[in-house]
Parts: sequence; structure tokens; C-alpha cells
Amino acid sequence: MITSVEGRPLGDEELVDLARGGDADAYVQLVERYQRLAQRVAFVVTRSAAEAEDATQEAFVKAYYALGRFRSGAPFKPWLLRIVTNEARNRVRSASRQAQLALRVERLDRPSGDAAPSPEAAVASAESHRALLDAVNRMNEKDRLAISCRYFLELTERETAEVLGWPRGTVKSRLARALARLRKAMEEDG
Repeated sequence: MITSVEGRPLGDEELVDLARGGDADAYVQLVERYQRLAQRVAFVVTRSAAEAEDATQEAFVKAYYALGRFRSGAPFKPWLLRIVTNEARNRVRSASRQAQLALRVERLDRPSGDAAPSPEAAVASAESHRALLDAVNRMNEKDRLAISCRYFLELTERETAEVLGWPRGTVKSRLARALARLRKAMEEDG
């Protein structure tokens, strides 16, 4: 791991500068830092683990060759995730597949507190998670992407806007409408 003189890990901006100068190890650190998140973003778009993995790898290669066009001082994460999103969208369009949305939402599966949930509670929780994911999966692509980026991937509104290439106000309004539609769908499903 490349570290600063003070021994702290380098930030994204420092690693990008080193990678631009030809330091392959710096770019490897950026890849390691964002690989899991990038794959999750690609999975939200493609709904296929294999396609997400391929899209992520291709996006990292494209990002490496585009480092010269990266705007200094801009945040790296949203820029990278935008490339990942575009690559994943291209794969979906070219393959024209519609697979099931199957997100792993680890934090929703964790019980709160120290006590283990009862078997009944665990079953009810799993069923409600499945119903939620099914309802999100039935939404149109833009609503599904907005909800998934903001809530499942826990990106900020600003990051969601940058990743999806939408104005921040559009993210806000789309999320409000999408959440209302999701709430209605969940009520209709019981």
C-alpha cells in the first residue's frame, strides 16, 4: 500500500495524481478501494452477477485510460461510478436482458440488539425483504436505479446524481415519486 510521508493511506486525489504519472500501484489501490461498490452499482443496473463483474472490469480499464480527462479536484468515486453505470447500461442495452433483481442487503438481514430473532420473526423479515425487492424490481428503470443507488447502495443524493448523470433536483423529485409508488405497490401487495 502506498502511504504518505506521515504513514497515512493516500486519498483518492493523491492516488489519481500518481496513477496519471504512470504509477500502476496507485491505480491498483483505487481499484481495490472501489471494486466492491462498483460491482454492486453494476449489479443494480445489469441484474446479473456475471454481467456486473464484466462491466466492472471493463469500466476500470476505461477509467484508467480516461484518467487524463479526469478533472483535478473533482471527487473520484462518483466519476468512476458514472463510468461503471454507463458500461453496465451499455451491456444491458446490447444484450437486452431483463433478469431478476437480487440485491444482497446485509444490513437489513442483521438483527438489531443482542438477541437473535425468533424463527417466526426471521421468516417474516425475509418475506418482507423479498416483497420489497420484488416491488423495486417491478418499477421502471429510472425509479429502480434511483432507489437502489440512494438506499441499497447508500450513496448520497449528490453521488446518486453524479452516478446516474441526472441533476440533483431530478434525483430528489424522482426519489419522492418513486418512494410514493413503491409504498403504494407494497400496500397493494399486502
